[in-house]
Amino acid sequence: MKVVKFSLVIMATALLTIGLSSMAYAFHSGNAAECGGCHSMHSAPAGGSFLLIKADPSSACLNCHAQPDTAPSSYHVMTYPVPAAGSAPVERNPGGDFAWLLKNYTFTVRGTTTTESGSSHGHNVISNDYGITVDPDNATSPGGNYPSTMLSCGSCHDAHGRYRRLADGSIVTSGATVRGSGSYNNSIGNNGTAIPQGQAVGAYRILQGGKAGPVTFPGVPVAVAPSTYNQTEATNQVRVAYGFSGDSSGRTSWGRWCATCHAKMHNDNRTNVHPIDETLGSTIATIYGEYVNSGKTVGGSSSTSYLSLVPFFENTTDFTVTGYTTLASHASNTNAYLTGPGTGDRVACLSCHRAHASGFPEMLRWSMEGEFITYADANGNAIWPGIDNGAPAQFARGRTSAETKAAYYDRDVNVFGPYQRVLCNKCHAQE
Repeated sequence: MKVVKFSLVIMATALLTIGLSSMAYAFHSGNAAECGGCHSMHSAPAGGSFLLIKADPSSACLNCHAQPDTAPSSYHVMTYPVPAAGSAPVERNPGGDFAWLLKNYTFTVRGTTTTESGSSHGHNVISNDYGITVDPDNATSPGGNYPSTMLSCGSCHDAHGRYRRLADGSIVTSGATVRGSGSYNNSIGNNGTAIPQGQAVGAYRILQGGKAGPVTFPGVPVAVAPSTYNQTEATNQVRVAYGFSGDSSGRTSWGRWCATCHAKMHNDNRTNVHPIDETLGSTIATIYGEYVNSGKTVGGSSSTSYLSLVPFFENTTDFTVTGYTTLASHASNTNAYLTGPGTGDRVACLSCHRAHASGFPEMLRWSMEGEFITYADANGNAIWPGIDNGAPAQFARGRTSAETKAAYYDRDVNVFGPYQRVLCNKCHAQE
């Protein structure tokens, strides 16, 4: 029996390669996975729950999604074992690498020593088998009431994939067979092929869309990702085509979806917050399109202005196969579509934050802890700040330059040049 179970787990792991065809023969396949990949009828670990093959739900997820990679790899969301001090996590998926949660940094600025806890770098999904513990600083979700002691991968993702998309774009939980993932630009329903009557595809990233533990999500958000998405961005960016749903037919906006746990972060509930789900308008759309870096805040081309460090959300109005096919044509890992926003496109939480974790506090996509994200060496050449190249401590913040570069997904520092200011300026250009 143990040999059979082990074989099933290996087979399930192998099948996790996603986006192989329009059928998307993946382990989850947009719905309930092969049961033996996550559960064991007779040999679940002592103290475990739900007959899971690992000690807790997040560990069961990370059993496949955390690996000892030396380069970005497929569906992996955590480098494990966690790289040693001075070395960076290797995964470069859009959501970020959970290993950053276990990377602590200590540095001294103007005589004051600060320790930046790795737990500040993202969602502390509790995984006893992989060393991720309860958030030590936040008893509940910031701006909300979700208990930190309950946070797991299943808080945001539905491992059984109840939520499914029909041909008209509506989201339901039953009544149609889920034939595959609906997350990728080569998935049926996204690739120009209609979803057949009586069938469905999975909701984006098998995200939760209703009752999930102590909270109820208002629906699932809309997006399409390229079929290959975990890669260095040294040359080509990964563009996820995020849509805006407008809260209907089982869908919801990204801002409202995040606000399920962070309600006071949404402008519906509090005035002194950055607007969420609002249209960019002509001024900000123009700034985004023209902004290149701190040395060139105007004159850039909107057709090549997209920056995955500051993504925006397309003002989707068509949720049929036609609308999803349009989003799919924008999802790319080859720089095939770098067009900037229009006036009706929107800002949401993921414009500034990663969903899992990042190399910076508050899982931000860039460092907000100093006015510059790049620095210059003695010859005036741009450098990523690090403790190994003489950058001031307030910019290096205990990291090596390799770790800083990794947190920006390996970009050539000359994309920005020396003394690049924080990337709020991509939309606001207040330099």
